[in-house]
Amino acid sequence: MIYSMDCASPVGLLTLASDGDHLVGLWLEGQKYFGASIAEAMTKRSDLPVLQSARRWLERYFAGERPSPDELPLHPAGSAFRKAVWEILCGIPYGTVVTYGSIAKEMASRLGRQSMSSQAVGGAVGHNPISIIIPCHRVVGADGSLTGYAGGIDKKIRLLELEGVDLAPLFIPKKGTAL
Repeated sequence: MIYSMDCASPVGLLTLASDGDHLVGLWLEGQKYFGASIAEAMTKRSDLPVLQSARRWLERYFAGERPSPDELPLHPAGSAFRKAVWEILCGIPYGTVVTYGSIAKEMASRLGRQSMSSQAVGGAVGHNPISIIIPCHRVVGADGSLTGYAGGIDKKIRLLELEGVDLAPLFIPKKGTAL
């Protein structure tokens, strides 16, 4: 059984999901792929310790603290490739951004390959089922474009601003599939 709880945040309503012991989802209202990793109906239940811990983590994050993803029992559903990308995301320091290309290079190294497609990495980043805590908002295009946030570019900008990221070299692309 999967349990869920809604909580308010500075970027809108968030939905947290748990299998009872682990956090398995965190989505922004209206997010692309909302609940896609959950195969069953979610039951509302706000008294689960793991959901309360995640709520407190988010409160700290939005208060300007720097909680770490490893403070929570995360269990995102996905392929081994996606999980490896999400593990890399968890290592991106608060207040910094990295490119899809740099993650692709890291994945290629881990897999013993010469190269890796940035688009494949982008697909994994975009399907991250635990937004904010697994910080996919910290990934940008090689040219500084703010693309690829399933929660919306406005939310990505807000999260980066909250973390104190210098947005001057970054920009919103005029067109693209990830807008």
